[in-house]
Amino acid sequence: MTELGPFRVKPDGKTLSKNPYAWNQVANTLFLESPAGVGFSYSNTTSDYQNGNDDNTARDAYTFLQNWFERFPQYKNRDFYIAGESYAGFYVPELADTILKNNNSRTSFINLKGVMIGNGIMNEETDGCGSIDYAWSHALISDEDYASQRCTPSGSSYTTHNNTFVSRAESTDGEINPYNIYAPLCPSHPDPIWASSTSVNDTPVNESDGFDPCSPGYVFTYLNTPEVQNALHANVTDLSYAWTECSDVLSYTFSATTMFPIYRRMMAAGLRILIYSGDVDAVVPVTGTRYSINALKLSIEEEWYPWMSGELDVGGFSVIYKGLTFATVRGAGHEVPSYQPSRALTMTKSFLAGKPLPS
Repeated sequence: MTELGPFRVKPDGKTLSKNPYAWNQVANTLFLESPAGVGFSYSNTTSDYQNGNDDNTARDAYTFLQNWFERFPQYKNRDFYIAGESYAGFYVPELADTILKNNNSRTSFINLKGVMIGNGIMNEETDGCGSIDYAWSHALISDEDYASQRCTPSGSSYTTHNNTFVSRAESTDGEINPYNIYAPLCPSHPDPIWASSTSVNDTPVNESDGFDPCSPGYVFTYLNTPEVQNALHANVTDLSYAWTECSDVLSYTFSATTMFPIYRRMMAAGLRILIYSGDVDAVVPVTGTRYSINALKLSIEEEWYPWMSGELDVGGFSVIYKGLTFATVRGAGHEVPSYQPSRALTMTKSFLAGKPLPS
């Protein structure tokens, strides 16, 4: 409701408007809350909340897809794509890998064609080094901090950097949203990471391309309306229960440090892969993604070029490697369809059509 979905919530927190850049204009879209315990999703087994990890998440998502295709067999032979952002840089390849490993019979077959990953983590070392370089190159940390924390892709000193950047960006002298370092903050709640328990006023903030920094608050209000929860058949058993943007139900173990082996298996299987980066995100920045892709040592099939979202609008830049395409999205933060919805839709149309981004 704040990104690529068909509807946006209006500032009153009660009514909806159509999203003119929704991705369901070019494909049927299926949204899966994952892992169980996120949003309105739940498990009847309490221990599931204590055993969260990537393996279980991939397994559960795969089981869901198998059951979904069994219930709706008319979609079973359609071309199927998986898309995600941020930590889905692990979720998406892991689910794709699970599908490929289990596509060994007619009954279990899923017609997976490709994956799209936006501002997603790929490899801990290179991602971390890219965060340091991005913060310094965009004047978010001092030369002294950079000199003391600078790393090469074989180093790991970036952990200290992340704490330094967040503490400086959110200092009492002013706040910067690390997910989009140039975006305005919601005036009724100037918090870079939205506190979902806080309501907002009814004053809309109109920004270019339809971005409204207060929109998470509208969604929070809407999804905690009893009539909406009933219409969605949400499993709300406690009157004190509130939908939140992030869940505190789960205990999750983060064990993987790289997706490189899975990327190689996806490429070997012939999947089409699009990795894209909003270029004003400091959390999983474009520099880290470029370092990670470079570490895969892929040959280049089409050199770096500007791609267009409209006749005069440079949407970003792209390079086509043997096995995957990389694209930047100009002026987009961590959640690309939120900040640059028109450019995100152009990119998605091209990818699903099997075409390079328009030059």
